[in-house]
Amino acid sequence: MSRIRIMDHLQQHTPYQLLGGEAVLRRLVDRFYDIMATDARAAGIHAMHGPDTASIRQRFFEFLSGWLGGPQLFIEKYGHPRLRARHMPFAIGEAERDQWLLCMFQAMAEIPMEAALREHLEEAFTRTADFMRNT
Repeated sequence: MSRIRIMDHLQQHTPYQLLGGEAVLRRLVDRFYDIMATDARAAGIHAMHGPDTASIRQRFFEFLSGWLGGPQLFIEKYGHPRLRARHMPFAIGEAERDQWLLCMFQAMAEIPMEAALREHLEEAFTRTADFMRNT
């Protein structure tokens, strides 16, 4: 699907819908954290998380649901995401941003989706991850 076509498609369908909804998003989130826990290149950001990632997986799933245009689960439970404020206790520089993106892009590569949707999500995740830098 061309970039122009995906943008037209995004006007009619949310990225959440195009991705495949709740079940696919749950797989993406779980794979993201599994990669973080097992890929030595992500050791820096993995160390920022506790050994039990069940609750952070759930919160990230809830956040992404709304961020991608699906149900606003995070906002319903916790209010506005305030991403930068919630991440301020953690030193996030270029290395941490790149580790996070490595995990997310690898997880996305394992989820079937249209190439143009993948490109759109990669750009959106990159902008957001860069915005989170605080060092």
